[in-house]
Amino acid sequence: MIKRLLWRIKASMGIYETRPGEICGLLAEYPHPGALLKAAQAVHASGYRHFDTHSPFPIHGMDKAMGLGQSKVGYITLGGGLAGLALATWLQWWTSAVDYPINISGKPFFAIEPSIPIMFELTVLLSALAAVTGMLLLNGLPRPYNPLFYSSEFQRVTDDAFFLHIAASDPSFDQEGTELMLRELGALNVEAIHDHGYSELHSATS
Repeated sequence: MIKRLLWRIKASMGIYETRPGEICGLLAEYPHPGALLKAAQAVHASGYRHFDTHSPFPIHGMDKAMGLGQSKVGYITLGGGLAGLALATWLQWWTSAVDYPINISGKPFFAIEPSIPIMFELTVLLSALAAVTGMLLLNGLPRPYNPLFYSSEFQRVTDDAFFLHIAASDPSFDQEGTELMLRELGALNVEAIHDHGYSELHSATS
């Protein structure tokens, strides 16, 4: 039960686990952003969910094509902002009215008006930290190792290449059928990716 839950959480982060010695997935290269976008739409429509796209720059409409829906980072940011506001309010009330009250010209020990700057600062600070932390967690980052690094062609993804990767962990995955579909969608080439482990990759590239 717990393993299944962890497997689903990792899959939502784009981390698709496979058994040792088994194929990790198929990596298909497409000639231009438009072809990659259409391929992503077709792959999602075919029922695949464990797949990702890789390109040198963001492609407009790719989130919708992959069926990702609205990002949850906004909700995480809102939670961080509300936590910062509550913390700032409690902190100033506790220090001024409870822990160390000082009577200054008969003014109230705690008031909203002079507390606004600290409330604003902590709201912005915690919302920003929550946004960055949420983005990293939802993307499964930092991730220094990925089985795709074994592909020599994948090194061009930061330059001029466009790739679509379908993980073998997807329930709809069938190596021959999936490869045929990717080629029919206009893939220039399709490569089977195997996970040999980080240690072997490190020794091969050092």
